Amino acid sequence: MSKVIHKSLYLILLVFVGVFIVSSLFVRAQYNYTLYGDNPILNTQQWSIFIPVIALLLGSGVVLYRLCLKLNQYSPKVVIPVVLLCSLAIQIIIIFMFPRVPTDDSQTVLSLAMNMLYDQDYSSFETGGYLHMFPFNFSTVLYLKTLLYLFPDNYLVIKLFNILFATVTTLMIYLIYKQLNHKSEERDYGVLIFAATYLPTLFLNNLIYNDVIATAFLTSCLYFLIRFIREKSWQTIVIAAILLAIGNYFRSIGVIVLIAAILTILLNMRSIGFKKMIVSIFVLAMLFNVPGWTQNSVLKSSGAVSEPVGENSAPVYMWLNMGINLERFGFWDNMESYQIYQREANYNKAESTALYKQEIERKLSEASLSDLARMYYKKIIWTWTEGTYQMDRYGIGNESSSGMGGGRGGGIAGSYSYTNAVTDLFKGDSVYRTGVLWIVYVMNFMMYCFIFIRLVGGIRGKRYDEVSLILVILGFIGFYILWEIKSRYIYPVYPLLIVLSYMGFKDAYNFMFHRKLGWERPSLRKG
Repeated sequence: MSKVIHKSLYLILLVFVGVFIVSSLFVRAQYNYTLYGDNPILNTQQWSIFIPVIALLLGSGVVLYRLCLKLNQYSPKVVIPVVLLCSLAIQIIIIFMFPRVPTDDSQTVLSLAMNMLYDQDYSSFETGGYLHMFPFNFSTVLYLKTLLYLFPDNYLVIKLFNILFATVTTLMIYLIYKQLNHKSEERDYGVLIFAATYLPTLFLNNLIYNDVIATAFLTSCLYFLIRFIREKSWQTIVIAAILLAIGNYFRSIGVIVLIAAILTILLNMRSIGFKKMIVSIFVLAMLFNVPGWTQNSVLKSSGAVSEPVGENSAPVYMWLNMGINLERFGFWDNMESYQIYQREANYNKAESTALYKQEIERKLSEASLSDLARMYYKKIIWTWTEGTYQMDRYGIGNESSSGMGGGRGGGIAGSYSYTNAVTDLFKGDSVYRTGVLWIVYVMNFMMYCFIFIRLVGGIRGKRYDEVSLILVILGFIGFYILWEIKSRYIYPVYPLLIVLSYMGFKDAYNFMFHRKLGWERPSLRKG
């Protein structure tokens, strides 16, 4: 029965990945703020660019993979630190070359952190305040407040911590890969180098928000979960539970990872044992909300809030309502959903919930089945094939003459604290900006192609070791079918896509070159 479930999960993801691949042959998902503003765009695929970039990346990938194989002779104690240090250096260079300043929500949470630190101002929890509406972002505010207290008040400090978290994620990608391939005698430094040079993560350190931090904790949680499945050690499941709780505290999508973790444990019940299975699930569930409970208790006891945190916050139905939109297929709806909560319900959670339910019912009843099918198709395709995680706006940024502005409706792509020769090269819709976005977009497409190969190989060979990763990816797909979308929102799964795609690339490489051409692998000298 377990094998049947494993195979079914692989097949479901295989179908989605197949749809991503086939759709990308005809449709180009884009996010380019200079050209289109803050809008999700689906255009006809540009084959004259698409095919040459595929050929370029494929050829480069083979060459780089063979160079990485030559590193097998060197000890991990040497290669891993060197690669991570080089990645750190690249990331530091990027934040100096593209000195993007906070905008939108990132500017808001930073301002709130400064108000709380310097003025003891917690008024944002009062009716109409940002944290009254979105108390889940207090974790980011508290984190920024702590950094501002401990270190100089400078954007660079926050971005340097982003870089540290991104580097931890890179290491975890490699460790997850090695856990899933523990029988391999190769050192597979290629996946480490791929993760260390993955363009979206290099650029998104410019985003002062919760994405990079949460991704590091959630990816680390998965590593220890996989170790628990193999080792059955209590220590690993406790560490996994703590990391999951912290990751969820920063981004509430940790519940997807929690569900995936529980299902993974259940699927491995025979090897884990019934008693250990029950206790491990209990540990994950009990620790999951501890950070949130602690936060709320401290805020209430200190008198910082006058009512329980979240009692009248924006309800989940606001984002569900935002997720149903025929014109923008679930993308930010330019304050329409916000106004229901703010103006019509006067910041009352119960009243706005009733209004959102009515609005959702109206939208579903007025749209035809074909309209809804097209909307959900566009929603899935844009979210998962845009591929850049909106690094154009959140990572590279754009010099803007409109000033800082505030709020999500400010219409600012992300200004710079200063300009330089590199920002001039990337100004507007320059060939450099377009080229980088094309490379990242096509790289994402190719990753899906190699994931497809890996999934097919797993099904044919009855190898289902990656089921924990697949459950998380399927969870994200299902969740963002219903929720408001941004391609940035699926950033926490990029580590899993890297692991699976590298496995698929390696499978394809070994088949093409070793079986057909008979090339021998470089010798491995252990050390």
